Amino acid sequence: MYRRILLKLSGEAIEGETQPFDHQALLRIAGEVGQVRTAGAAVGIVIGGGNILRGVSLEKLGFQRARSDSMGMLATIINAIMLGEALRAGGVPAVVQSALPVSTVVEEIDLANTARYLDEGKVVLFAGGTGSPFFTTDTAAALRACEIGADVLLKATKVDGVYDRDPALHPDARLLRTLTYDQVLARQLKVMDMTAVSLCRENRIPIAVFNIFRDRALLSVVRGEHVGTLVKE
Repeated sequence: MYRRILLKLSGEAIEGETQPFDHQALLRIAGEVGQVRTAGAAVGIVIGGGNILRGVSLEKLGFQRARSDSMGMLATIINAIMLGEALRAGGVPAVVQSALPVSTVVEEIDLANTARYLDEGKVVLFAGGTGSPFFTTDTAAALRACEIGADVLLKATKVDGVYDRDPALHPDARLLRTLTYDQVLARQLKVMDMTAVSLCRENRIPIAVFNIFRDRALLSVVRGEHVGTLVKE
């Protein structure tokens, strides 16, 4: 079983059909995170902001990249607060820390405090990306995984893992159960962005890619069961 994990969620994981948030999706994910915590794992979470806005979309409208990314980072803070409240509503203690200073709303990332929170059994939600533009939340997740000494980075998706081709376009696409970092980088497979994969490779943190929409999949991965795709040395 993995004892310390960093879970990377997309904003779409909590998105409603016609609005940015789905209450039931929030409660379901909070419940699964609670199961993992009860099983004995320390949990850090990075969540994206794509359900609210994407910096790339704004850039296409002529917005400056740095400003677009700043708005995207603010969206991740909203999502982290939402998920944090869902966790607390379910009896799971949670703290939101942000790389982008919003001191009247959430505390800034302080790794000494982070370590103490994790040791106390609190779930730590890392918001605000890396705090700088031009970096994705995937890279932020890899960075936080390194900082907290995670045993694994869990990349939650809406498919069962990494395929050799896009399964939405190719019904015969093959699920790849294991990959090396070098294979992912050489074939430019859509696991995470290349910066995130490289950072995990340098720090020897495996990446487990799995379907967050399957019941108890998160707990199964944390227990070390071979669910989805595992990227390692």
